[in-house]
Amino acid sequence: MTVHDASPDLLPRWSVADVHESLDARSFTDAMERAAAGVARLEALFDEHDVRGGERRAVTAADGAAADAVIDAYNRVADDLDEIDVVVHATVSTDSRHEQAQGLASEIGVLQARTRPLLARLAEWVERLGVDELGTVSAIAHEHVGPLRVLAARAEHQMSEAEEGLYAELSTTSVAAWSRLQRDVTSQLSADVHLPDGRTEVMAMPAVRGLATHPDPAVRRAAYEAEVAAWHTVAVPVAAAMNAIKGDADVVNRRRGWASPLDASLFANNVSRATYDAMTEAVVAALPDFRRWMRAKARLHGHAGALPWWDLVAPVPARTGQVSWDEGIDVVRSAFATYSPRLAGLVDRALDERWIDAGPRDGKTGGAFCMPFVGDRSLVLLNWSGSLESAQTTAHELGHAYHNVTLADRTALQRRLPMALAETASIFCETLVVDAGLRAAEGADRLALLDVDLNGANQVVVDIRSRVLFETAVFERRRKRSLGISELDQLMLEAQAEAYGDGLDQSTALAAMWILKPHYYGSHFYNWPYTYGLLFGLGLFARYRDQPDAFRAGYDDLLSRVGMETAEQLGAGFGIDVTDRAFWESSLDVLRGRIDEYVALVP
Repeated sequence: MTVHDASPDLLPRWSVADVHESLDARSFTDAMERAAAGVARLEALFDEHDVRGGERRAVTAADGAAADAVIDAYNRVADDLDEIDVVVHATVSTDSRHEQAQGLASEIGVLQARTRPLLARLAEWVERLGVDELGTVSAIAHEHVGPLRVLAARAEHQMSEAEEGLYAELSTTSVAAWSRLQRDVTSQLSADVHLPDGRTEVMAMPAVRGLATHPDPAVRRAAYEAEVAAWHTVAVPVAAAMNAIKGDADVVNRRRGWASPLDASLFANNVSRATYDAMTEAVVAALPDFRRWMRAKARLHGHAGALPWWDLVAPVPARTGQVSWDEGIDVVRSAFATYSPRLAGLVDRALDERWIDAGPRDGKTGGAFCMPFVGDRSLVLLNWSGSLESAQTTAHELGHAYHNVTLADRTALQRRLPMALAETASIFCETLVVDAGLRAAEGADRLALLDVDLNGANQVVVDIRSRVLFETAVFERRRKRSLGISELDQLMLEAQAEAYGDGLDQSTALAAMWILKPHYYGSHFYNWPYTYGLLFGLGLFARYRDQPDAFRAGYDDLLSRVGMETAEQLGAGFGIDVTDRAFWESSLDVLRGRIDEYVALVP
């Protein structure tokens, strides 16, 4: 019995050696020193020009010169910090036991923390002088009007300068340390998988989770049972991390004047409450449709009634469900080519220039992500499991890489992407793969592709709804006291029951989801932007299909402006009103249509 598509050692691994040969290289040491000196100079520059809050007054030519100096310097320092941070994170995320890299990550975190109070001071200063007014005396401020407007609005939700400085400094030994604890203990966790042929195999957790798409149902169930047994062996430290991080956020958000952590998340994503509410209402109304899909999938896998957890992302029975790495890359490349040669060429460039780390292994972070690197390059982390879903994930992350290409000429301040809008290109690219596959497939092949697509949509619409419900409940209780492991388990089960309903066999629900998802430990209400990205991406794809040439002409520019405009402004650029529930319903109607077809194809 084979449980892997290929040895992780045979899959691509990324490399940053052309930029810095190693963490001991002189070039890297120099870059660290340059970044530290840059932060110190930036602090001095802010003091020299007295960039901070105060009484509102008219702008002067001296303010214009100050704005030119501090914004330019901030952008350069941020670029230097980003480069060394990504180089170190390239090691930490693939080998959490690398002590030198962990130490350097902490050192860089301290430098980054020193820039956060400066950004808060810039926000207060810009609000004090007025964004438009400052733009009349500073060419650089004029180029950064969008990001500066966001900063000016943020000034209303900041603590005093001293408090923001203290919080930034303490965060390196509090929130960041707790986040690292969760990442380290979960990435180093292994599980005993009792395979149906009688063998027991010790596997790294990313590989265990990858077995959720294995064609053999007995292997899938064995992997699920191994997960259930393993996650709670690290529940004590991860619960401590959850309580510390959410407690910290609640205190700081209240001191910054936010009515709720969700309001802070919406602001950080440049999404209005009206837009979020319209989307959420449409999502809740669509949950019964996804439950209908889950029950149909249960029938397909021989279950009476609801779908057990271990079959949520299972491939269609009687299909191999296995895709080689080369086959998966061909699927992505071919789909991208239907849009443009430039997008298709990105796939080969990512391989040739070693942007991708594909295989799961011990000590490697689970899931997938894309980091912008130097110039227009990116680094893409995957945990390839040999499934069609893995191919779609690859398309998703390479979509982020394409987005980074369009951002290459923007400054650090202009590239501060809100999560909800940062998902635009990734979802669009993933949709290209789905669309290309569905246009070519019939019969059993079509059912298999619909299955993969709806697996992903179910995760992004239904499971993420459960995560929002869970995090809302955690914040409500954490204001009063710490939460224990059993209570966190129960809140997760209640959230899954409300979101999945009778589509999921609730006796198999995965209480440990709060332990394994890193999103809870690095941000707050991190997940709903994925739902936004999926549904907005489907709406964009509809515009592309209607007018492909006009869409291509404006798409790259839209992507380059994601950090400079609100969600509502970006939507309007393509004739989309994201505050209207009807838009979100129309995107969900695309998924309802696929659900209808899936249900009709299931015997």
